Amino acid sequence: MNADTVQRWLEQAAASLREQRDYLTQLDAAIGDADHGTNMDRGFTAVIAKLEESDGPASPGRLLITAGGTLVSTVGGASGPLWGTALRRAGRALGDAEEFGSGELAAALDAALEGVVELGAAQEGEKTMVDALAPAVRALRERLDGGASLADAARAAFEAGEEGMRATVPLQASKGRASYLGERSIGHQDPGATSTALILGALASAVSTES
Repeated sequence: MNADTVQRWLEQAAASLREQRDYLTQLDAAIGDADHGTNMDRGFTAVIAKLEESDGPASPGRLLITAGGTLVSTVGGASGPLWGTALRRAGRALGDAEEFGSGELAAALDAALEGVVELGAAQEGEKTMVDALAPAVRALRERLDGGASLADAARAAFEAGEEGMRATVPLQASKGRASYLGERSIGHQDPGATSTALILGALASAVSTES
């Protein structure tokens, strides 16, 4: 995998977030500020525009760092800083190498999750994006350790992320804007976990194309 893989991932994530923008906003209207879909669409649209401005090839790590910085500067609420931190940490984990393999991708996603947990002070079970990202990262590494291909491992990560996303419905939020609702947050799917699952799906698609 190389910079083209990362570019394809980000482009597919942007397309998916745009397609599901209204749905994400609908989810957020129930327990948040009703702006998650708009924010994520605007942020990833800005990411693609920024990458297209590049005047030359960049390493996969540098692409992710640039994408993360763009999200921090263009997305309001919690999602910009959280995903911005995730992508920048992942980019730094990849370093300046022009290519990366399954082990490096797993390490990059580990670093992304660590950054999100550190910044958001959230753990699994608190009805946040961590409920989708953490099981996805675990599933990827477990499948790779078991000898699966990267495409299969990335697909398993996406499926684990979707399962984690759905598992947020019965949870009571204890972080972010949704936590203000107390028990009224129960019964609603977390928008951050939902957009995270979309981004994981884009990664699985990009990796599958590469394979």
